[in-house]
Amino acid sequence: MSEHARAGAGWQTIRVTPSRDDAHDVVAAALFAGGVEGLHDDAGTWVTHVPDDHDLVALRAQVVAADPAARVLVLPLDPAALEHSLHGTVVAHDVGRFVIAPPWLAHAHDPARTIVVEPGMGFGTGEHPTTRGVLRLMSELVRPGDVVADLGAGSAILAIAAAKAGAARVIAIELDEQAMGNAEENVARNGVADRVHLLCGDATTLMPFFAPVPLVLANIISSVLIELLPVVAESLSAGGHAIVSGILFDEREFMAGMLEKTGWRIVAEDREAEWWSATIARA
Repeated sequence: MSEHARAGAGWQTIRVTPSRDDAHDVVAAALFAGGVEGLHDDAGTWVTHVPDDHDLVALRAQVVAADPAARVLVLPLDPAALEHSLHGTVVAHDVGRFVIAPPWLAHAHDPARTIVVEPGMGFGTGEHPTTRGVLRLMSELVRPGDVVADLGAGSAILAIAAAKAGAARVIAIELDEQAMGNAEENVARNGVADRVHLLCGDATTLMPFFAPVPLVLANIISSVLIELLPVVAESLSAGGHAIVSGILFDEREFMAGMLEKTGWRIVAEDREAEWWSATIARA
């Protein structure tokens, strides 16, 4: 965790309680659409942290559009409560060939397959099914020596996993400057700084400089994914694949139609709870 995060300066805690059980996942999607980096489920209430300059009006509008009766509570960040919460509720996740664990649990797992991630303000430690979906799908795709692009890298979990799976170079692109400090610490902590290259900026601008690549990872909300599909298509080498996630299962039919319409085919799929991930290739 960065010094800024530890100090608790300039951050707020957001707690959102959906009005009904079947709104749980659509509220989560709305929060991601509103710009949060990750979520923690506290007995049915979504919890995250955002910097003081985050657009709370837009964030609240996204939530209300998804669930008009949801309860949204904004509180100043309590650093002591955050530390206690993380140690009490963040767990290790065994996901196929990988284990994602916070530093205080990492010693119990094989270092060769363990991705050690210090929870940041967004709890970016594999707590969300979309992260795990990408990890399961990418297990069979990363080949030794590959170059991999990770779009919307966040805490860099997927980029680190690609490096540990044998990629020679991973280009991890993140638009949000606030996420970069946590990502840099995670990359260094896992000993992959020589292979994972973090870039802050717009993927549509940066990706052409690194193309072609055999594998692109994109764990981003569906509306942004659709905008990125053309640059992803242009960035893939012959026979390459992309893994897309951040998509509600209810959106699967729409996304499948959009993929077919824009010249993609679905190679493999993963579903966990209400979330859908897919490996895609050019048709």
